[in-house]
Amino acid sequence: MSQKPPSSTTPPPIPVEAYAKHQKIYPRKVTGLFATLRINSVLILLGIYYVFPWLRWNGHQAVLFDLPARKFYIFGLTFWPQDFFYLALLLIISALALFFFTALAGRLWCGYACPQTVWTEVFLWIEQFVEGSRNKQIKLDHASLSKHKIMVKATKHFLWLAFSAWTGFTFVGYFTPILELGQSLLNLSLGPWETFWIFFYGFATYGNAGFLREQICIYMCPYARFQSAMFDKNTLTIAYDAKRGEKRGSRKKSADSKKLGLGDCVDCTLCVQVCPTGIDIRDGLQYQCIGCAACIDVCDQVMDKMNYPRGLIRYTTENALEGKPTRILRPRVIIYGFLLLAISVALFYSMATRTPLQLDIIRDRNALYRETTVGLVENIYTLKIINMDEQPHTFHLAVDGLEGLVLVNHKGDVQVKSGEVINLPVRVQIDPVNLPRTGNDLRFHLQATDKPELHITETGRFIGPVSR
Repeated sequence: MSQKPPSSTTPPPIPVEAYAKHQKIYPRKVTGLFATLRINSVLILLGIYYVFPWLRWNGHQAVLFDLPARKFYIFGLTFWPQDFFYLALLLIISALALFFFTALAGRLWCGYACPQTVWTEVFLWIEQFVEGSRNKQIKLDHASLSKHKIMVKATKHFLWLAFSAWTGFTFVGYFTPILELGQSLLNLSLGPWETFWIFFYGFATYGNAGFLREQICIYMCPYARFQSAMFDKNTLTIAYDAKRGEKRGSRKKSADSKKLGLGDCVDCTLCVQVCPTGIDIRDGLQYQCIGCAACIDVCDQVMDKMNYPRGLIRYTTENALEGKPTRILRPRVIIYGFLLLAISVALFYSMATRTPLQLDIIRDRNALYRETTVGLVENIYTLKIINMDEQPHTFHLAVDGLEGLVLVNHKGDVQVKSGEVINLPVRVQIDPVNLPRTGNDLRFHLQATDKPELHITETGRFIGPVSR
């Protein structure tokens, strides 16, 4: 049976795009408590980033990650690759802090401290300074091309690029001494890697904060996707009180909303206009919300003008919105907090009591022990000495733990330069009558002769014949 041909009057199929075309978001400027907190957070974090490389400490840059020399200066502390353990602890602390604050109060990190948020905020300030308010920006973008528009846009992008270049320069300044880097830049003698990273990091800042903006948070950041796993009904989140706000609608300030059958929401859409990701908080909790609380500030201002109570949009919990009791301190928050505190205390204690000296004891595995011609029992060791102090030192080596232990073929004190790793072969002998068992503990002591407080003790094993 032949198929019926399509009717000539049948309309052609409508093409459906897989992705909606991106619409530029023009966040409205907002003031208030949370806006002030966000501004202060941005200024503090950017101040730390841009100022720290210029600080000096003990004759060198206060914060410097000197990769060629394998030294990492953080104010008065110097870390070496052997201190990788501290980095692991720091990463664990960062993860626990993220879990703790997310379980407690949602996306505080995203709203106030995330680098994407911080640098985007600065780029928005520059855009508002050059192009004006939200309405002026929209009007300018929709205006036809003119000399005025070209000048305004060129000025904005020039400031963006200058700020991005300075950001890239500062980033490289954490790895190359920034004074030397600046001198090389003035002399046009930057190395290829320094030049690459300045341009790469600057371009990334320009692209992410100037153009991608909220798209980083919505599409690229994995945190937006798994944050819901850390939320529960007692997590503080930014929410719209629908029971109080609906039915929404405009009205005069003097109007009686109850007689009109309206809630407190005047449907001004200002909460949407100030949102940096362009969502409507009245639609409920959404993964696109970065927790900046701009909608809280602007809504409170509207409530003040209408003589309504504040808090139509506020930090609250799902249980509170449903009229149920809220438990802020609950098991998961307590566990996260305890682990965060314990590991942080352990990290700082370990760093405060850290000895910039390492001694590794390696027994000769070719023979458990040797018997000398005079009847002594001998073990052979290789001592690996690492001087992680800023100065070279001469170290005195001693051994104890068993009566009659003697160091053989040890040529006096050992000189070790700063950052140097030396392998020192030593032989230890003892009369077998002083060996209480086959396997015995002994201790190697290493102490700087010019700095007695710099010392370390490590325990090894001395193997002897089977006791009878």
